[in-house]
Amino acid sequence: MKDKLISAHRSIQQKFPFIARIAITLYDAETRILKTYLDSSGEDKPLLHYQSPLENAPSLQTILDKGLPRVINNLVTFEKGTHEHTQRIGRQGYAASYTMPIFHAGDFVGFLFFNSYQSDVFTEQVLNVLDIFGHLISLMIINELAIFKVMNAALKTTSHITHLRDPETGSHLDRMSRYSRLIAESLVTKYELDDVYIERIFMFSPLHDIGKISIPDSILLKPGPLNEEERSIMNTHARKGREIIDDIAANFGFDCISSIDILKNIAEFHHEAVNGSGYPTGRKSEEIPLEARIVAVADVFDALTSQRPYKNAWSNEKAFDTLRQIAGEKLDIDCVNALIANQQKIELIQKQFKENIY
Repeated sequence: MKDKLISAHRSIQQKFPFIARIAITLYDAETRILKTYLDSSGEDKPLLHYQSPLENAPSLQTILDKGLPRVINNLVTFEKGTHEHTQRIGRQGYAASYTMPIFHAGDFVGFLFFNSYQSDVFTEQVLNVLDIFGHLISLMIINELAIFKVMNAALKTTSHITHLRDPETGSHLDRMSRYSRLIAESLVTKYELDDVYIERIFMFSPLHDIGKISIPDSILLKPGPLNEEERSIMNTHARKGREIIDDIAANFGFDCISSIDILKNIAEFHHEAVNGSGYPTGRKSEEIPLEARIVAVADVFDALTSQRPYKNAWSNEKAFDTLRQIAGEKLDIDCVNALIANQQKIELIQKQFKENIY
């Protein structure tokens, strides 16, 4: 999709060379958060890895309320704005912008932005042509998201069957997927991660235990500790998860999606340990895909801080202490430190997706 957006940008620049940047943000309806997703701006990345509540962007909220595009032909006052995103755009030096809301089947998807370093360029004549390009780009985005939506629907249906039998709750999946996103966001510089990768981590992490559908009830629902034979059977869920995803991807034609490997790696390798003592393959350190290392930390942390029939919820600080103790042995140190560095955001996630023990 990144390549398609860059290609579209080049085509637009042939007619309108003053278009310096095209960018797309996505909207998370559950949290009302806008998240940067794709851009075509080369080295100009004023809002890389940025997210903000929609209510913190009243001008964008107005666009959404009206359902109509917005033109600003002079952005000289943006750096003096009170919100971080307006200040960043202002510091970048953009002089004009055109913003289109993206809708699909009546649902708000996100925003499409065209930016220019020249002011007063978005004339009526320009907008008549740019609207066509904008709708084509929006359709590309919607089509890509639709593919992932269908894929997620197929996988989540299977996963839902698993969780009807598994004592873990939907709130656990809501929290750990957002913890996974926090970790990924904190590692963007070291691992040179882009916003698409971060979004895939958020999207795919709830499917980490899809392989548990293959585990017998006598083991999956056993109230006490598992014996050695039962533990061996339980551990097969990682490999089974990969096989289930392979099967669904083949049947639905999802193998053409480049980031499907992120999902496969999460399902198969999230129980690997950095010292090689994990399963199913005994991989060590960076042999374990980063996405699996990220999800492992998020999953363990939420398991420790959640109430279960056999244990009380731990405090965040007690859980952090345990993560520190096993960092470098079981869990990736960078991922552990990244999570612990976001304590305030963790508390907000826990408050919003609070466990309902009933």
